[in-house]
Amino acid sequence: MAQLRLEPQLMIGEPWADYGLVDSGHGRKLERFGPYRFIRPEPQAFWSPRFDDWQADGEFVPGADEDGGGRWDLSPQVPDSWPLAWDDVRFNAQCTPFRHLGFFPDMAPVWKWMRAELAGKPDAQTLNMFGYTGVGTLALSQCGPVTHVDASKKSVAQARENAALAGMEDRPVRWLVDDAAKFAAREVRRENRYDGIILDPPKFGRGPKTETWRIEEGLSPLIADCAKLLDADSRFLFLTVYAVRMSSLALAALLDEAFADMPGTVEHGDLGVREEGEGRVLPTAIFARWRNSI
Repeated sequence: MAQLRLEPQLMIGEPWADYGLVDSGHGRKLERFGPYRFIRPEPQAFWSPRFDDWQADGEFVPGADEDGGGRWDLSPQVPDSWPLAWDDVRFNAQCTPFRHLGFFPDMAPVWKWMRAELAGKPDAQTLNMFGYTGVGTLALSQCGPVTHVDASKKSVAQARENAALAGMEDRPVRWLVDDAAKFAAREVRRENRYDGIILDPPKFGRGPKTETWRIEEGLSPLIADCAKLLDADSRFLFLTVYAVRMSSLALAALLDEAFADMPGTVEHGDLGVREEGEGRVLPTAIFARWRNSI
């Protein structure tokens, strides 16, 4: 039976060559993405900024409602997209209408962790659900075949473009435009299995055939199906959740139930990003994970 660790864990993203959290405070954050700097809203940055004057190439101005919306105020020199790199993975950054830039930099320690968990397991089969623009998929492809699933045809197309940019278009990746819950259920019926699964579900979304996803309703059955796609020889399931009013301990309880008959450990905690210059750690998301380290 998987053992639940009640004490929370921290996974902290440190600055790297093409990304850094420069400063944060007063509900905003200043970040560098390659040669450009941007200001974005950050409700959890209650504190005061370290620097008085923020010089940026663009800022996301949020809308009046709390459910999202807003617009970018960009300098003319900011291109539609530009290349960045993390480790051996190259990908394009771009200012999206959803206030992010086409990837989530706080996932960098997760990509590193997954690679370490799969070390020593040649040709590991992994599944990336809600895979978005594929940076995590490309990181996993170092370890073996990956199945990438996202409901957005545009996101999967961007993921393929990132694979070509990274010179990884020949790696064994299945790029699927599909509803994650329906795909997982079909995989269970097919009796397929994986060595690792990563999930990054939105709070609300729609599938390619207008299927409706609400995390409060869909997450529990999805996790139950994902657990059936893993076995005692598998290595991990990693779940991240953004912008919801829940505790990581609640996610851990869900995994604890789903993995009751499996070996390993269930852990939970916060993702965060450290400011440059060994500054403060800004929390960004909650996570729970089942790990079965050999």
